[in-house]
Amino acid sequence: MADAAVPHFANDHGVDKIRIGAREFMCVGAKPPFDHPHVFLDMGASDEKLCPYCGTLYVFDPAMKHGAAEPADAVWHPAAAAE
Repeated sequence: MADAAVPHFANDHGVDKIRIGAREFMCVGAKPPFDHPHVFLDMGASDEKLCPYCGTLYVFDPAMKHGAAEPADAVWHPAAAAE
């Protein structure tokens, strides 16, 4: 994964589960300024990972494009925050 950016996901809607197209990612909680510490999560061989800060369950979906999410607005781009 060294050649690809690590996708970031946020859970503004407070859903229990977010399907994602990545096994390594960052969870930010809600989008800034309501975010929690940005934590790197790695599913390893599993298809699920629970964020230890916000409790969002992330589920890997191999049919999704890398960095995509369902709901789609769960994708967060850190560069956009600086604009």
